[in-house]
Amino acid sequence: MKAHDGMYIGGEWRAAAGTDTIAVVDPADEQVIAHVPAGTAEDVDAAVSAARAAFPAWAATPPAERAARIAALRDVLVARRDEVAATVTAELGAPLPFSRAVHAGVPILVAGSYAELAASYAFEEKVGNSTVYAEPVGVVGAITPWNYPLHQIVAKVAPALAAGCTIVLKPAEDTPLTAQLFAEAVHEAGIPAGVFNLVTGLGPVAGQALAEHEGVDLVSFTGSTAVGRRIGATAGAAVKRVALELGGKSANVILPGADLARAVGAGIANVMGNSGQTCSAWTRMLVHTSQYDEAVALAAEAAATYGDRIGPLVNAKQHARILGYIEKGVSEGARLVAGGPEAPREQGYFVSPTVFADVTPEMTIAQEEIFGPVVSIIRYEDEDDALRIANGTVYGLAGAVWAGDDAEAVAFARRMDTGQVDINGGRFNALAPFGGYKQSGVGRELGSHGLAEYLQTKSLQF
Repeated sequence: MKAHDGMYIGGEWRAAAGTDTIAVVDPADEQVIAHVPAGTAEDVDAAVSAARAAFPAWAATPPAERAARIAALRDVLVARRDEVAATVTAELGAPLPFSRAVHAGVPILVAGSYAELAASYAFEEKVGNSTVYAEPVGVVGAITPWNYPLHQIVAKVAPALAAGCTIVLKPAEDTPLTAQLFAEAVHEAGIPAGVFNLVTGLGPVAGQALAEHEGVDLVSFTGSTAVGRRIGATAGAAVKRVALELGGKSANVILPGADLARAVGAGIANVMGNSGQTCSAWTRMLVHTSQYDEAVALAAEAAATYGDRIGPLVNAKQHARILGYIEKGVSEGARLVAGGPEAPREQGYFVSPTVFADVTPEMTIAQEEIFGPVVSIIRYEDEDDALRIANGTVYGLAGAVWAGDDAEAVAFARRMDTGQVDINGGRFNALAPFGGYKQSGVGRELGSHGLAEYLQTKSLQF
């Protein structure tokens, strides 16, 4: 798609306040494919003003009408699915089939779920002699990451729209073209002017201005834990609502009696999808000592099949960071059984699918979020040992448990300090709440729990 040279504010494309631009780079060949404006505090202020002006009418719009607008947005995304996929592939580097199925397909599913929720949610209920109303929190400042550029936008914007909030979006600077395409879809869907606004720009400039703006009532951020802490501190100083979806170091726990080949294969696939650039990826594979050697062999074999099937990392900084973690794993004594730091291609930010064995829980690669196609296999002696290792990081976003039967897996999962666990290969559910324990975040996304983040309650007593 052709990049817009302005911001989408108040239902139209407006010239940016400044003249600086951001280069958009195709990570597969390292070539600049577009430029977008680098927003300033002035652009953010204009967008927040438009959102505030639009808020009273949108908040008063009946939920059924809001649902119809979200459904129309979903239909536009369906019609433009191939364009979405091509755009994500161009600026993120994900293989086109993955972009079409996941990067374009999942947001369509999520948007549809909120069209249904907006029409069915109980925005009013009787509690004794009180009537309790769920009302929109106000203007939302949404700051989204690059790794799932459309999904993360829809996971914030759709529930905010359903709640009756208005929005200012600041997308990641690596993937602004997808956000611009989304703004076009919003316009085409007939969502009223000012309800959704887009400002492209750098995090320390436009993102910070949005988080600090007095006209923003809630900041919804997805990204690193370090940045989340700063946003949380800023919001706390202003007594402002905040929702944070942050990092992860999820454990894939394989208990004795599980289908080992299936569990290992699924675990490798989970990490290699999106080139490992997934906060909820099961990057730690925990295997009982009696099955450890077999699991290592299976993992190495599975990883080798992804050599030509995963895309590049998003940028040069991320590429260098992942290679640094791989080298750190080697230096700390982990054993490479697949992949490594050698460049698999001469051009592009590619990293080989990498698997480490003989990883101990204290190693850097077992504690820190790598955000690349790297799996660490850790042995455990018994279930208590496995639980100690699984819970032994500052994160608690996601995970998986495999066992001979679901009941055994559930019993273990209930003791894990994490927000979402897949049991014996459980499928993605767009209505299930997603979010973390500990330093993986505050609040939830998706389903009714995600909608509730954008609502506040008022009770009237009779």
